[in-house]
Amino acid sequence: MTDLAKQQFQLKLKLEIIFWALTLLLVGLLTYPLYSIMKDWHFVYANALFIIIFTTYTRHLFLLKYSFLAYAQWAKFVLIFASIPLIFKLIEYTFGFQDFMESEGLPSFTVYFHPEVGLKQQQQLLSYMKGEYLFFGVASIIVAILLPFRLLISYWRVYNKQGTV
Repeated sequence: MTDLAKQQFQLKLKLEIIFWALTLLLVGLLTYPLYSIMKDWHFVYANALFIIIFTTYTRHLFLLKYSFLAYAQWAKFVLIFASIPLIFKLIEYTFGFQDFMESEGLPSFTVYFHPEVGLKQQQQLLSYMKGEYLFFGVASIIVAILLPFRLLISYWRVYNKQGTV
């Protein structure tokens, strides 16, 4: 491994670590209001998955040449086909939450809140939760649909040795 290749590898590794740290920080910041007031919430894992998928896939959508996926043809191939069931799972989580909110509503969530939380604060949190959950749910579905096409284009460019990713 040449010095230049070693430096590029180290730079990509540092960028990957920074991006994952920022993603985990974003997950923590966006889900903290839910964790701090609610004692149990079975939608929180899907919510964190939405945020991780959205930030990671968006990063790869626009900054693919700066990631380890740039020339890893096998990984692109796997991600292209792994996105298909992932899209269906994301849609299932999004519609499941939306259906739960519309059919059950506020009274069903009162069991998830700590007893000292007032009704007004519960309504504010539910409004935040619904907006944030649906935003990241729909956004993650969109980028999960777009990324396979971007990876396919990149796969083709690398395979044909066009010099771009």
